[in-house]
Amino acid sequence: MRITMRPVTVHRVPGQVTAADERIFLRELERYVETGRPRLVLDCSGLRRMDDAAIHLLLSCLEEAMKRRGDVKLAALCPGAEAMLGFSGARRLFEIYPTTAEAVRSYRERPRVEFPAFDGDFGDEAESAA
Repeated sequence: MRITMRPVTVHRVPGQVTAADERIFLRELERYVETGRPRLVLDCSGLRRMDDAAIHLLLSCLEEAMKRRGDVKLAALCPGAEAMLGFSGARRLFEIYPTTAEAVRSYRERPRVEFPAFDGDFGDEAESAA
């Protein structure tokens, strides 16, 4: 049995995002999301300001990837940018990694599913059902 890994593409987010920058960035990104299930890492290390335009760009990238059953992960966000994502409510939509390398590596790892510990006690609900 042979398993092939889909490539992970890394794109550097511009330092400051304008409407023109967003159009150019998304046009370039289209080449990489045409394949099924794109796996993207957005390197935000150069992003100086997380304003509405930058948040809109990140959400647009996520939308395009999700249309094709793909995913977008963010890397190297400065603390202020991550805080702004939190204030906007968009923080919960992304996995964020300290470095681009860690974000890329995360695609190669199997997701860990953790189940709550079961102590054998079903509580009052099981007794009332009986």
